[in-house]
Amino acid sequence: MGIIYQIGYLEGVDTEDLPSLPKTIRLRVQKAIEKRLTIIPDKVGEALSHKWVGYFRLRVGDYRVIYLIDNSEHMVKIAAIGHRKEIYKRSPE
Repeated sequence: MGIIYQIGYLEGVDTEDLPSLPKTIRLRVQKAIEKRLTIIPDKVGEALSHKWVGYFRLRVGDYRVIYLIDNSEHMVKIAAIGHRKEIYKRSPE
C-alpha cells in the first residue's frame, strides 16, 4: 500500500466553503476528499494553470475541490471548495 496523505484546510475552507454547500453535496465532497485525496492526490486531480498554477482540482459533480500537495509532509491542503462556475473567479490564498 502507498503513502497515506493527511488532509488539511486553508483558512476559511472548513468554516465557510464546506458549510455553505447543500448537505447532500457537502457529504459527497467530504467523501471524495477522504477516499480519493488521501491515497494518490496527484493522480485523481488535474493540474491547474494561470493564476492557479501549482494547484490541482478534484471534480465532484458540478463542484470543485482546489488543493495543494505537500509531498515532503505527505499532506493535501484544501484551498477552496465551490461550484465550478464560481470557484475559478476567486484568487488563490
